[in-house]
Amino acid sequence: SLCDGTRRIEGVWKNRTKTYDMRGKKFCVVMAGNPYTESGEAFQIPDMLANRADIYNLGDVLGGKEEVFALSYIENSLTSNPILAPLATREMSDVYKFIDMTNGMNIAATDLSHQYSGAEIKEIVAVLDKMQQVQKVVWSVNRQYIAASSQDDKYRTEPTFKLQGSYRNMNKMAEKISAIMTDDEIRRLIDDHYLGESQLLTNGTEANLLKLAELRDCLTEDDAKRWQAIKTDFMRNKAMGGDDADTGAKIVVQLNDLVSGINAWRSAAELQAIEVSENFDETDDTSIIEDHSQVADAINRLAVSFVESQAAVSAQHSKHVSRELSGVLEKTLFPLIKVMGGKLDLDLGTHDRMTEISDKLNLISQKTKPVTKPEER
Repeated sequence: SLCDGTRRIEGVWKNRTKTYDMRGKKFCVVMAGNPYTESGEAFQIPDMLANRADIYNLGDVLGGKEEVFALSYIENSLTSNPILAPLATREMSDVYKFIDMTNGMNIAATDLSHQYSGAEIKEIVAVLDKMQQVQKVVWSVNRQYIAASSQDDKYRTEPTFKLQGSYRNMNKMAEKISAIMTDDEIRRLIDDHYLGESQLLTNGTEANLLKLAELRDCLTEDDAKRWQAIKTDFMRNKAMGGDDADTGAKIVVQLNDLVSGINAWRSAAELQAIEVSENFDETDDTSIIEDHSQVADAINRLAVSFVESQAAVSAQHSKHVSRELSGVLEKTLFPLIKVMGGKLDLDLGTHDRMTEISDKLNLISQKTKPVTKPEER
């Protein structure tokens, strides 16, 4: 109500309720929140509010400010670590000098604003070194999370990444870091933390953990194969219209993919035909026969898949889809065969493969008759 025409807001003053009337007065409303939700979708600010306000996204990294933003992870987690907690109450310049020591710079103990013993300095530098290892992972996770959240589902090439790289994640791991931990122990700390985080997701635990391993460049050979299989299945399911698509919609998507694939193959075959016709004596036609064999096998698989899919749809729909498939084949494969046959002086073996393709087409025509219910036969 404070931002609409009434300019009024309810409040409490000295234990009594009070209505504040802000008409004719200047005031500022400050709002803060996480722009990304737990589900990984972007939180949308209404246009009527956005065009009247100055909006600052603290998660965006501007050019030339990457180091400053990355440093904020360590600054905000100082109090979570028992060794670094005292630094939060002292001059922040000491923190930056300790970080410079961690990065190899030579800083004298007398340059620090507080008196530290040699053992304290060594321990603080060791802890900050471990903190930086964690910070790099958390920062990369944050960037991937923002990129995944801002991407439209129809443009995705892999499952949505929902693990977060927030200050909370950094603080939870910072409190467990000690100076005597090895690099392997730090890696296990990160693994255990994000394993627990992934188990809180509604779905996609395996995919998110594999994507995290890819970001950290620690995918094993088996994990890399599994991640590639997940991305392949994701694209296949996406091409099929997703889990919510009905059988008819999935068939239409397959037909569209068939048209695109065969048209691309026909264009390549026409170019090959021109090259072969110019230099036919110097060309081995074995590859051409193999191509035709692959096409025949693909058509055979299409026939079986299509007949199985037909059993799940109505007779009227099946008739429509059959007619569509017939038109697709007439506009793609038959012209392709005609072009190949007219431009190439094919031998008897190649003609046999063409004949086999024609037989496969006839098989599809016979199998794509409308499926009728038992009581309708």
